[in-house]
Amino acid sequence: MFTDTIHALILGVVQGLTEFLPVSSSAHLNLFPWIFGWEKISESFDVALHLGTLLAIVLFFYKDWVKLIKGGYNQVVKKKNTTDGRMFWYIVFATIPAGILSLILDKIVGKIIGDNLNVEMLVIAITLIVMGIILYVVDKKSKSTVEYKKITLKQSMLIGVSQALAAAFPGVSRSGITMTVARGLNIDRESAAKYSFMLAAPIIAAAVIFDLGKFTFGLPFFIGVIASFLVGVLIIKFLMDYLKKGSFKVFAIYRVIIGVIVIGLFFTRI
Repeated sequence: MFTDTIHALILGVVQGLTEFLPVSSSAHLNLFPWIFGWEKISESFDVALHLGTLLAIVLFFYKDWVKLIKGGYNQVVKKKNTTDGRMFWYIVFATIPAGILSLILDKIVGKIIGDNLNVEMLVIAITLIVMGIILYVVDKKSKSTVEYKKITLKQSMLIGVSQALAAAFPGVSRSGITMTVARGLNIDRESAAKYSFMLAAPIIAAAVIFDLGKFTFGLPFFIGVIASFLVGVLIIKFLMDYLKKGSFKVFAIYRVIIGVIVIGLFFTRI
């Protein structure tokens, strides 16, 4: 139990650190057990850790969620057309096709990769590197002419559907792909991050509800969730402040470095 608790704490911290940064939490949650020889993280515990970061999104953007839900309600019931109401329904409309496509791609890619852990690690390494390069190039070349409240339905749909790639290919990163697409659509960095977080909430919530019956509510579960929640809140705050002046360059470089390291480890283990 002691070992399980320590592992849960470490993985909870890892989840909180990497879920909101464009570096792929799924990659890191798979890499840590692989590198240190731990038992592979179960799908239900993976979702449990995401519950912690979901709570972080809800708490950090609490006022925004209240405005969005109220605006969405008023737009349908009271026929009041507001920015918050429009944004609420944009998130809803973008989430539905993303969820369906995620399930389809996940099954297809799952059959291709199979249960070979080393192959999965190689895929993670490649996606970390490729998406890191793409993130760097897109972020550098894109302008910052669109702010959060000016995002259109078309832009929202493109960003939302891109989440499916992260669900299917480990290492892509939900935050990474959505922020990359958002930057490609000339949305400013801070707005790209915020909208990425808002779009992630419904997808994560659906996964949590779907796997609720599989959770094992023991000490490791609660430690993992609490750790991912607390660290997640701090990381959201850090990223939102950092992106007011900083770029995604440092995260892109980090992805490439980690990807190269994993490839090196891969060839030492085959």
